[in-house]
Amino acid sequence: MIMGIKNWVAMKKYLCFFSFCSLFCSCVKNFDPDLVGTTSDGKLIDEIFTVKGVSFTMKPVSGGTFEMGSLSGSLDEQPVHSVTLSTYYIGETEVTQELWQAVMGGNPSRFTGSQCPVEQVSWNDCQEFIEQLNALTGKKFRLPTEAEWEYAARGGNKSKGYIYSGSNDVDAVAWYSDNSESSTHEVKGKLPNELGLYDMSGNVWEWCSDWYGSYSEALVTNPQGPSSGSNRVFRGGGWRHAAVYCRCASRNAYMSTSTYYYLGLRLAISATER
Repeated sequence: MIMGIKNWVAMKKYLCFFSFCSLFCSCVKNFDPDLVGTTSDGKLIDEIFTVKGVSFTMKPVSGGTFEMGSLSGSLDEQPVHSVTLSTYYIGETEVTQELWQAVMGGNPSRFTGSQCPVEQVSWNDCQEFIEQLNALTGKKFRLPTEAEWEYAARGGNKSKGYIYSGSNDVDAVAWYSDNSESSTHEVKGKLPNELGLYDMSGNVWEWCSDWYGSYSEALVTNPQGPSSGSNRVFRGGGWRHAAVYCRCASRNAYMSTSTYYYLGLRLAISATER
């Protein structure tokens, strides 16, 4: 009788171990790094990070293909061309002065306010900030590529084809020359776009990682921009400029050492690096 019980217990343990191994192998076989941080139905979820008591949210942008550029803007927005991007995350808001202060220990901004976007930062300053942020978090944050920025501004695969990020009514989504009263404003003061991103149009322009260059007609996948150049791209329009610059397709560029009181940044991170 005792031997029978022992055999039954041993068999029970074996079956449990076998079930665990089967489940583990199934998970490994079906593992998709782009789906890390999802709900049970596979929906990507926000990622919240905290640095020295300051929290910030990164929004998921599911990969897809979109038409980049515009036929109704400047010549450098042409040709309109197809771009395919992998899944990534982008900041819900522009980097605030509070976050910059926490990471860098100082605030270069002209218009001060903890929840206002940091400005008067060069592209090089942004790289130093990101290096320090990554050291503090152990992550690999970066600036978005120009293509990632435009795709997110347009609403990703939820895009409704708006001229500005989240609306055809610029006043609903952007602080720009006609409504800003010559100053930046706290982030999240206007309506978000289809992805829940704020101030992709207006408030401050945002540095991108790319060197500035001409577009190609060919389909490109995860473009990084030219391999070299003299100016870095920035996007989105700002409080000091007209509505036309707040369009999702509008482009601009400065030297990487340039600092202006209408120029800041937004973070990005690859889905597999967070």
